[in-house]
Amino acid sequence: MPTITRTEELARFCEAAKSAPYVTVDTEFLRERTYWSKLCLIQLALPPSSTGGNPGGEGVLVDPLAEGLSLEPLYDLFRFKDTVKVFHAARQDLEIFFHDAQLFPEPLFDTQVAAMVCGFGEQVGYETLVRKIAKANLDKSSRFTDWSRRPLTDAQKAYALADVTHLRVIYEFLSAELKKTGREAWLAEEIAVLEDPETYITRPEEAWMKVRTRTNSPRFLAILRELAQFREAYAQERDIPRSRVFKDDAMIEVASTKPATEADLGRSRLLLREARKGEIANGILAAVKAGLEAKDLPQPKAEEPGKPGNAALSDLLRVLLKAKADAAGVAPKLIASSADLDAIATGDRDLPALHGWRHEVFGRDALRLAAGEIALSARGGAVKVVPCGSA
Repeated sequence: MPTITRTEELARFCEAAKSAPYVTVDTEFLRERTYWSKLCLIQLALPPSSTGGNPGGEGVLVDPLAEGLSLEPLYDLFRFKDTVKVFHAARQDLEIFFHDAQLFPEPLFDTQVAAMVCGFGEQVGYETLVRKIAKANLDKSSRFTDWSRRPLTDAQKAYALADVTHLRVIYEFLSAELKKTGREAWLAEEIAVLEDPETYITRPEEAWMKVRTRTNSPRFLAILRELAQFREAYAQERDIPRSRVFKDDAMIEVASTKPATEADLGRSRLLLREARKGEIANGILAAVKAGLEAKDLPQPKAEEPGKPGNAALSDLLRVLLKAKADAAGVAPKLIASSADLDAIATGDRDLPALHGWRHEVFGRDALRLAAGEIALSARGGAVKVVPCGSA
């Protein structure tokens, strides 16, 4: 199993890949002890039909931890638009490359998204696709190994290569299915989200919006906002997990108790010992003070006044979604989430479920159902859409 450790070796493989219609890509990384993912291994494979005299006929491993190795030849391949870059569940891989090189592989194909478009269910795993499409089984015994340790074992290498060699069969099958069903544009819409830099940017000043809390007091939210901003910036600057600074439950406790001194912090039930003194303690106390003095208080999202029939409409929309997803052979959650359906029922129209290919499959009839223009009828064991007055 060849492992690339020198830049010139990587350059030779990437030049060969430019002659291929696609290249499959996967990564192994660690994130337990860092804020940003630590890239430990890259796997690449070319189509079987393209591997004649080319290097890496059965796939290659690239060791980004090798001293002196530059990934620029790989990034140059990522910019080369005549070779499709195939990933499975690409989001975390793309985050790594975006953070490292400020680029996305183009053109991009994500087999997990394509599988959902082709009716393989929600968030379908690679192992499932290998079994159903490639008719093979994976040895997952190396899944939770430490990919930063060297040397890699033969078992680790075999596991890693399987993530790109079987991917070739899966890609060719799903690509053909998309062409057959005319749904290539559907996949393109989803890929556009994966290639949007906003998908991977976490701004410290917005971090508080992701913290779940039952308290909606504007002053409490102002303190929470300052605490979350301090934690995010501190974790990013030092490349440590945000939970190593303090966890969400500790942040909520601090926002509630409003400590003013280190002695107050010492009485916390949930703060880590390291957070009760030094830089983190100073940051917490400064954040609490800033939240208490803030004039621009966050306003909790106003609850919908509750239009008559909203709950019933949400239930009807769920039935409609299930029927439409089954008819189209698409995973329902790829079309709309439960929260999306509730939002439609209360009048929200600025939702992905109501635009693009989703509008074609579901959104058009969802809007008609919400407007009272159609009804749902169960006939012959199937749900049918009928004009109002005809149910």
